[in-house]
Formats: sequence, C-alpha cells, structure tokens
Amino acid sequence: MRNFLSDKIQTIKPSGIRKFFDIVSEMKDAISLGVGEPDFDTPWHIREEGIYAFEKGRTFYTSNSGLLPLREEISKYIQRTQGVTYDPKTEILVTVGGSEAIDIGFRALLNSGDEVIIPQPSYVSYAPCSYLAGGKNVIINLKAKNEFRLTAEELEKAITPKTKILVLSYPNNPTGAIMEKSDLEKISKIIKEKDIFVISDEIYSELTYKGKHTSIVSLDGMKERTLLINGFSKSFAMTGWRLGFACAPAPIIKQMTKIHQYAIMCAPTISQYAAVDALKNGDDDVKMMRQSYNERRRYLMSAFKEMNLPCFEPYGAFYVFPCIKEFGMTSEEFATRFLQEEKVAAVPGTAFGDSGEGYLRISYAYKLEKLQIAMERLNRFITNLRK
Repeated sequence: MRNFLSDKIQTIKPSGIRKFFDIVSEMKDAISLGVGEPDFDTPWHIREEGIYAFEKGRTFYTSNSGLLPLREEISKYIQRTQGVTYDPKTEILVTVGGSEAIDIGFRALLNSGDEVIIPQPSYVSYAPCSYLAGGKNVIINLKAKNEFRLTAEELEKAITPKTKILVLSYPNNPTGAIMEKSDLEKISKIIKEKDIFVISDEIYSELTYKGKHTSIVSLDGMKERTLLINGFSKSFAMTGWRLGFACAPAPIIKQMTKIHQYAIMCAPTISQYAAVDALKNGDDDVKMMRQSYNERRRYLMSAFKEMNLPCFEPYGAFYVFPCIKEFGMTSEEFATRFLQEEKVAAVPGTAFGDSGEGYLRISYAYKLEKLQIAMERLNRFITNLRK
C-alpha cells in the first residue's frame, strides 16, 4: 500500500500528544495531565443557544465565510479587546477550529520553498502544515532563560532573503509563555524592515495572568501584515464545537475562503449560532474560568518549588513546563516511566520540537483535586529517582 500513499505525508510523525492520551485511556486509575482541553462544561447559556438553533431548524449551510452576525460579533470582540477593526464582510473567516485556519492560512500564503520561521517549543501543527503547503521550516530554539519568549536578536538571525512567514504563538502551548507589548514592539520593527508576514495564533488570548493580552495586530503597521487566528475552544470551553476564526487583509481572506469553500464548505451551523451568544454574553464565564486556572497554576508552581523541580513561571494558557534535565533521561523516557510507574500521563517536551528536550508539559485544565493527587505521585517519582 505504501506505493499508493503520498511520500510527503509518510514522512510526518503522528502527534506526540495523542500517543500518551491513547495509552492512558486504557490504563485503570491513571490520571491524564496531557490533553489541552478545558475541564469545564460549555457554559449553559451557550449550550442553550445551540439547542434553540436545533429547535428552530437552523441546520442548513451558512455562507462559506460564516454567519454574518457571528463575523460582526468577532469584529466587535477584536475592537473591544485590541482596538483594531476588521470588516466582517471581507476580513473575517469562520473556520472549523483554529486548526483549520492554520492549515488554510499556510496554503494560501506559501509557494514551494518559501521559508517559515517557527519558534519552538510550539503547538504541534505548525511545522507539518507548513511543510504540506510547500514551506521550508526554519526553527528557532527558544530558551528558558528568556522565559521562552522570542527575542529580536533570535528573529533577525533567522531571517534570510527567502523568509516569508513568522509564526507567533502566544500565550504559548506548551510553555505557557507570553509576549508582552514591549517584546512585540521590538520584533515588529524587524518584521516591517524585512518585509515578512506573521501568522499569530492567539487561541489562548483570554487566558493570561499578568495584565492584558496584547495582540501584534494592535501595533502600528502590523494589522496589514498579520493573519490573526483565534477561536472558541479554550476561552469558552467549546472544544467539541469545532469553531475558530481568521482575521486578515481582504485579499488573504479571499484566497483562504476559496480553500475553505472547496475543502469544508462552512463551519458547523449550530456552533456558529452558539458562538454568537458566547461573544455577546460570555465575558463572566471567561473570567470565572480564568480565575480557576490561575488558582491551579499557582498551586503547581508552589508544588514544584517544594519538590525543588525547576520551572519558570508561565503567565498564559493552562500549561506548565518543568525542567527534568537533572534526571539524565530524555523527555520521552521520563514521561514513559512516570506513566508506567505512577500512572500519570504528561507530554514529553520533545512533542513540541527538539528544544523541548529536558522538559515536560503538564496541563492544569484539570480539577485541583486531580492535580494534587498527580503532584503527590510526581513527588514520589522524582524522590525515588534522586536516591
């Protein structure tokens, strides 16, 4: 059968996140801290709007771009959070999760051989989607000493005459790192000087614990050279609704919509109606979830301190990225033994790039009681390793 398969697709490795999830799903009494999915139910008023849409028979295709009322609410949301206005008719596309927006964004922007700068550790989809679209990936290995932020010096060094796109992913999965406005100002100057484009994945924008999230599109001259990606999965606990959106200059959205049109048709109709309500009435829900995540984040940082396990303090998303280099094992070996011996699943840092070696991603999108049990097991595990 290999003769019938694409050579390119056969070179791509399966997601390192799902590997441990699949194992733990069949292991009795195991605790999974591996999947980045909110443990909250979708707020009732959002679910109720979806139910109402079903009752009213709103089960037909929407326009390829998505419901206009939803695109209008997305435009209002970006305006009130970032002070930037997008035309809902020409500059916004509703997608099947943020993941689809990443895929079709690369396909709309890249020609074969164009270079794409991807700072890592980062979400697992960027490099494969870029590669499938013909891009040549240039990896910047981010450093813990810089709190896994992208520095202007690192960016400038990676740029070549073939560079076309920089991927920004903040707040970051897997590290929980953020980029503050001053960080973005430094790199935006280089982006404009070198005339490159940005794909900014801001799916965790509402989950920040140190001031307000700043989008690069809010900086002077950056809206016109940025594809902004966001969605409803993380902020509104709507992972299974599969709904995201892309905001960009009209010529780019036009081309992305063509790909979306042929591959997808439109995002789920019921989900779109529910998302309108989420943007109109969901701010208090987001605030409640953010406060709960922050409580869990502080607990984990305190637990790591007691264990003497190094971990820089993350201020975004719902992940921590402790360093396990002292134990002389690869991240894969550590995670595998931790799962086998203590029945706790975490994700090896290398699932997010080679620069994740020596680290472990732990999600705190789980109830505090479960985190406490998992930390007791982690403490026992590393205590035995240190003997």
